Amino acid sequence: MLTSALRYVALIAIAAHLVSPAHAVTDIQWWHAMSGELGRQLEKLAADFNASQSGYRIVPVYKGNYTETVTAAIFAFRSRSQPAIVQVNEIATATMMAAKGATYPVYELMRDQAESFSSAAYLPAITGYYTDTAGNMLSFPFNASTPILYYNKDLFRAAGLNPDVPPRTWPELGAAAKRLRTAGAVCGFTTSWPSWINVENFSAFHDLPVATKSNGLRGLDAVLTFNNPTMVRHIAQLAEWQKTKVFDYSGRATSAEPRFQKSECGIFLGSSGTRADIVANAKFEVGYGMLPYWPDVAAAPQNSIIGGATLWVLRDRPREEYKGVAKFFAFLSQPEIQAAWHQKTGNLPITRAAFDLTRAQGFYDRNPGTANSIEQITLKPPTENSRGLRLGSFTLIRDAIEDELEQAFSGKKPAQVALDAAVDRGNKLLRQFERANPEQ
Repeated sequence: MLTSALRYVALIAIAAHLVSPAHAVTDIQWWHAMSGELGRQLEKLAADFNASQSGYRIVPVYKGNYTETVTAAIFAFRSRSQPAIVQVNEIATATMMAAKGATYPVYELMRDQAESFSSAAYLPAITGYYTDTAGNMLSFPFNASTPILYYNKDLFRAAGLNPDVPPRTWPELGAAAKRLRTAGAVCGFTTSWPSWINVENFSAFHDLPVATKSNGLRGLDAVLTFNNPTMVRHIAQLAEWQKTKVFDYSGRATSAEPRFQKSECGIFLGSSGTRADIVANAKFEVGYGMLPYWPDVAAAPQNSIIGGATLWVLRDRPREEYKGVAKFFAFLSQPEIQAAWHQKTGNLPITRAAFDLTRAQGFYDRNPGTANSIEQITLKPPTENSRGLRLGSFTLIRDAIEDELEQAFSGKKPAQVALDAAVDRGNKLLRQFERANPEQ
């Protein structure tokens, strides 16, 4: 009897061990800013990772737009309720770098967790944004994008325009937009993200500086200088086109996108990363082109720069969570995962291997124009003016720029006056950031 009882106790102990908390899944919160089709694709990535192993579960949590997501993470960190991963847009990179005690640099994380990771595997046009002066990756590139030109092929046909030939230059775009208006389009063309596309990327594509110090990449003491004659001419031309709706300003961020989807505007300048939403909602054939340029600017076209966001890891989470985060980043880096994300969303492939795989799979052949984004950012080797931006408080600076662009587009200020004011307001914000972060 005693022997049987001991055996029974031993079996109970073994069973208890098999179902003990030591074998529980570790949940890892990922706060993000993606809604719509992109949000669905993001959730699928998390689900695919969760299904690929049994130790960790990525839990995506939508926190609103980029500003709302970062703000929520900052407040959460103060109350020690922060997530392990937070999605941060590219213009907040300098701000995150200044928060040294709050972030766990990705290169350190991957090294500490013995996960394979090399910045050399990622496209230089992307890594340059998110590395320190020694080339170490501080955050994990995720939804990298660049602005491209979208156009409505059905409206092009109705206006007598060649649906297979997108406008390449600003004069060509203006002429096509006038034809679209004459044919009855509500507006010829519109743009999302006014500063990102028409100041920041416009400058890079024409090899013009936004600021000194390599647009802030070489120091926080940079000074804004984008109120140059080429930029003034460009904004003045947009304001002139605005009068007849050849160009029609539609607001900030992504507010212009629905107008293109509804066929109000025949041409749209927007993020490559919005392709998933456009294809899902448009009831017409979509065409793709590169950003337009002014042909009399000798250096144009140079190369565009990226937008989008990266994944920052926050400190003071349990050690076990960091093991899972490292495995998740290794999962996201796989060529087949990156290639699928690129193809489904329009975001850039962050690695050369993902780009090569997409091409080998015939995706670009089956979907003409979808390689424009990657071709555009790699059009020429980056210069001091086209590597990207790293300017403190740039979210606020971008707001100031867009305030002044709106003054120009509405005819309340001449382009030169508006851009001078944007530079002056932005430089004040830069100096405030520099004073608050003397060690950077």
